[in-house]
Amino acid sequence: MAEHTFDLVVLGGGSGGYAAALRASQLGLSVGLIEKNKLGGTCLHVGCIPTKALLHSAEVADVARESAKYGITTTFGGVEISGVTAYREEVVASKYKGLQGLIKARGITTIAGEGRLVSPTTVQVGDDTVTGKNVVLATGSYSRTLPGLEIGGRVITSEQALELDFVPKKVAVLGGGVIGVEFSSVWRSWGSEVTIIEALPHLVPNEDEAISKQFERAYRKRGIDFKLGVRFQSVTQDDNGVVVTLENGETVEAELLLVAVGRGPSTANLGFEEVGIAMDRGFVLTNERLATNVPGVYAVGDIVPGLQLAHRGFQQGIFVAEEIAGLNPVVIEDVNIPKVTYSDPEVASVGLTEAKAVEKFGADAVKSYDYNLAGNGKSHIIGTSGSIKVVRQIDGPVLGVHMIGARVGELIGEAQLAVNWEAYPEDIAPLLHAHPTQNEALGEAFLALAGKPLHGI
Repeated sequence: MAEHTFDLVVLGGGSGGYAAALRASQLGLSVGLIEKNKLGGTCLHVGCIPTKALLHSAEVADVARESAKYGITTTFGGVEISGVTAYREEVVASKYKGLQGLIKARGITTIAGEGRLVSPTTVQVGDDTVTGKNVVLATGSYSRTLPGLEIGGRVITSEQALELDFVPKKVAVLGGGVIGVEFSSVWRSWGSEVTIIEALPHLVPNEDEAISKQFERAYRKRGIDFKLGVRFQSVTQDDNGVVVTLENGETVEAELLLVAVGRGPSTANLGFEEVGIAMDRGFVLTNERLATNVPGVYAVGDIVPGLQLAHRGFQQGIFVAEEIAGLNPVVIEDVNIPKVTYSDPEVASVGLTEAKAVEKFGADAVKSYDYNLAGNGKSHIIGTSGSIKVVRQIDGPVLGVHMIGARVGELIGEAQLAVNWEAYPEDIAPLLHAHPTQNEALGEAFLALAGKPLHGI
């Protein structure tokens, strides 16, 4: 049995937890970081990084298949899944090694094992008692399923999808949000037939409706089938595949069913409620400064209600470390956190949708401009269609930016600055955008909303 005492104890070594640990250490605090699996958590090992490696592999497959249109002669020999796996594992291993080295270099003490909160200042890890002046809860999330839908066999989650050693010929995907459409994109690029089942009226339903509709047209053009506004009822499986039955009586047959209906907070049996922390359906409730109702205890990442994004957790980890150190960091609302869906096409957005802006300010106070990427030279060169939609308050700032097309995720940095700094299009219009870049499309949209469009009307 051992006892450890720190200025800060962090329970969970994912994006939010390790960010809190790194920033706290940088600010001169002693830090104990508890993790039951591997540092980096879901994002590094079974989420963001490995799935984006698969998506890049899928992009390479598409380019190889279509290389003749760029004047390059090659033969597409298909997907060698063992090679894809080796590539994915190398990327993850490299990032994991780098993170381990960084944590060690910062003098952060890592404690392996499953921690349980036993008091507002104490986490028990097996026989080890870890005490801190402050505690940060950062225990992450897990792949959810639906009541009565059991995971197993040919019914899989994204974690099992990553580990497949074959390319399925036909897949059903339950859920048309980020995880569902990203895996659908990969499998379609690899040659699979894909059917997405989404209970809401649109794919990527959290995006601006105009973007969702363009996304659906793009997926239809790619040959990805989808059924919208219809709920899952049941699934049966045998050695050959699955049969998914929907509430309208329709059935979908496939080799596999990927369940991608979101992620739940990993907070069960960790002692939170026993210590008196306010909870709601498994989520930890905090104020806007991420403090729980128990003094000295904070929560970050996927266990806090709101967007479940690795970079949100990362930013919140930094925020809490600075809050504890007395730096009074700036609060970033969820609506102003950038979101990217890394499918083909990509979707990226930040700020209010047009509908939400109208709801907040009124239809007469809101204006939007939709710039078609067909007019952008770089987009033409790389062969993408799509658009960039900017929403502004009339005689006021940029309220939201919503984009669809290949690589638009790389444009979200400028977009989030415009929204979070409450810039007016007139402020941005004089600034230069290098040519030829896709960034020019953002510039064109800002010019148009400033009343001086060059290439639009």
